[in-house]
Order: sequence, then structure tokens, then C-alpha cells
Amino acid sequence: MKNVAVIGAGTMGNGIAHTFAQSGYKVQLIDINEDSLKRGMATITKNLDRMVAKEKISEADKAETLSNITTYTNVNEGVEYASLVVEAATENIDLKLKIFKQLDEACPDDTILATNTSSISITQIAAVTSRPEMVIGMHFMNPVPIMKLVEIIRGYNTSDDVTNTIMELSKKLGKTPTEVNDYPGFVANRILMPMLNESIETLYNGVAGVQEIDTVMKLGMAHPMGPLQLSDFIGLDVCLSILNVMYDGFKNPKYAPCPLLVNMVRAGKLGVKSGEGFYDYSESRKAEKVAKQFA
Repeated sequence: MKNVAVIGAGTMGNGIAHTFAQSGYKVQLIDINEDSLKRGMATITKNLDRMVAKEKISEADKAETLSNITTYTNVNEGVEYASLVVEAATENIDLKLKIFKQLDEACPDDTILATNTSSISITQIAAVTSRPEMVIGMHFMNPVPIMKLVEIIRGYNTSDDVTNTIMELSKKLGKTPTEVNDYPGFVANRILMPMLNESIETLYNGVAGVQEIDTVMKLGMAHPMGPLQLSDFIGLDVCLSILNVMYDGFKNPKYAPCPLLVNMVRAGKLGVKSGEGFYDYSESRKAEKVAKQFA
């Protein structure tokens, strides 16, 4: 496996591209938005500079990593020679199905099609292709260059060969692949999202304030980041999307999104990326100042 195409240059996409490129793979980073590609490459460069400053890699390593990445705004051109495609677009089922239909038509017959979805059915995505046995979930964690876990999700028809190939590939990236079955939210988000949602419910019901809830979980449960801060970091829109997928998939009210979360997303208060969520990020990307709404 030589060439890896990554669809989407956002937070997850540029992190995945960075990780493959740093491991010596030729990466085609694809996004239909040229500005998104520029921002993605700027992020990769910034993260590599940070690694150089910490003496984890050399300037030569940085240069080689960047030289391994080529950007494209045309999907068909970017995937022409890909052995593997990793889709990392927005967590939207209609968009993902559209992308996979296009990838199935544009990619070589032996290309493995992977999705970085954090909750959507691999079986459903695979069903729109003519190669369901070659479609698999490859759910990286954020920030991708640092986090070791990759959830490997088999669809109903995913072959043993494809699963084994992706498991071994993940190890070559320095990751720890963990195979899970194809149910809404998989393992990571099936457990994490109800906790984040319950922390929002706790705030919504007036049990405690933003900092108090996060302090209890950080100091009492040894979490490195409080659940409300983590929700901001993930993106409240992403949290809402994942909860909706699980609620629709299980029809269980325990996955129903908190009304406060729904309203915040409607209001455009999405967390770090919008500048405000449960915390105010207008002056710093660190969760140091509680948003005015909750102060």
C-alpha cells in the first residue's frame, strides 16, 4: 500500500493525512474547498513545527512529511491511484453516501474504502457501493497524530482480508487498532456521548455550574478534560449529530439530546470552532472563561 487518499481537510482529515505522511505514505489530501486545503496544510505545518520544537522529530522529518502530501480539489483526480481512501467529511449521512457512490465509481477496483465516521452505520455506507466487502470503518481519535486508538468497524459484508489489512496498517502508523461491531456509536461514542449529554443535562437542570461540573469530573474521576470542555472541543454540532444517530438507531430515550444542546447548536454556539460554547474562546482556545450565558 503506497498511496492513501484522504477526503476532507478539516480537523480529522488533516490529522489523518499528517499521520500517514509522517509514516512514509504518499498522501493525496482532497477537499473541494481550496481554502480548506490551505488551512489544513497550515495546521499540519504548525503541528510539525511543534514536534520539532519538542525535539520529537527533526527539520528533515518535517520536510519529508510535507513532501509526502499532495493536495487536490478534484476527487476523481485525487483517488486515481489510491490503494486506500479514508473519508473524513462532515458527520452527515447523505453527504457520506454521496461521497462513497463517487469513490466507488472513481477508484480502482482493488481500492479499500474506509470512513472515519464516529457513529454512522458502515453497512449502510457500504450498501451504496459495488464493493461492500471492501468498505470498513477506521475511526481515528482527535488529535489524530497523538491519540493511539483507532476503532476498526466491520460492516456486515466487510471481508476478513480487508479487516486484517487495515488492522496491520493501523499498527504501522503506531496506533492501537481495536475491532468493534457495526452498531450506532460503535464503542467510543456509545459510552462517551451519553456521559457528555448527561453533563449538559446536569447544567440544564441547575445542579451545578460549568466549571463545577468539569472540576468534579477532572478531580473526582481523573478525567484529563471536563465533559463540558470536551463537548466544546469535539464540537457541539458533532455531539448532537452522533446522539441523533444513536437515538434514531436504538429508539431509546437515554440517547435523546438535551434541549440545551439542541438550542446551542441552533444558535451557532458550537464550542471552540465557533468561539463560544460552554466556555468563551474569543481570547484563548483554552477553557479558562465560562461563556457569558452560564457565568
